[in-house]
Amino acid sequence: MMNSNIIESKESVEEREARNGNEIELTRIRLMRVFVESQDPSSKEVDDLMIRRFLRTRDLDMEKASSLFLEYLKWRRTFVPNGSISASELPHEIAQNKMFLQGFDKKGRPIAVLFGARHFQSEGGIEEFKRFVVYSLDKLCSRMPPGQEKFVFIGDLQGWGFSNSDVRGCLGALSILQDFYPERLGKIFIIHAPFIFMTLWKILYPFIDKNTKEKILFVNNKRIKSTLLEEIDESQLPEIFGGQLPLVPVQDS
Repeated sequence: MMNSNIIESKESVEEREARNGNEIELTRIRLMRVFVESQDPSSKEVDDLMIRRFLRTRDLDMEKASSLFLEYLKWRRTFVPNGSISASELPHEIAQNKMFLQGFDKKGRPIAVLFGARHFQSEGGIEEFKRFVVYSLDKLCSRMPPGQEKFVFIGDLQGWGFSNSDVRGCLGALSILQDFYPERLGKIFIIHAPFIFMTLWKILYPFIDKNTKEKILFVNNKRIKSTLLEEIDESQLPEIFGGQLPLVPVQDS
């Protein structure tokens, strides 16, 4: 009887803590909304889920979250003045045929596949590459079913070499993902990573925040299919990885 009471007491404490945590989060969402709307009226156009993502990425610190969110609004107006980026603005990046979107994992998160060996610094330069990153992330977000806020990446580095190394581009993409799409990344599976990739990885690693690091998984070459199948049903996995779906280029998704 005593053990049962102890368990029930413990469960009620956990439930109470969760409820209190939710109430704190909801209160801070309301307070942050009031503040950011006073600073930038366009804040009224975003929903509470977006504000919550910025709060969570700054551990519910309203000052830091508000600062990042207002920076995001300013960046978005400047970088995507028309509200969206079209494929016609990305001729060199699209021509590399390196990004594909199709399928959903078992949690309903849309999946993107990136072939690292197809990436080269193009004639479009770093600005076109950044636009391509935003174009791809916006495409991913648009495919999310109701109630879902995250996506999954499969980064295939088969054949990757120094000619594909692009420190400036990787840092630019990382900054966009972490600062302007917070709490959107669900997981990154890195497969077929060659040893020479670790040279680039050592440069990038210090710039990856703690939350992002926890979502990155380097997959053993002998367990690629089995590892992916733990989180992605075979019917949703690309054929190239032993699944059933054909690859769909990002511009056609």
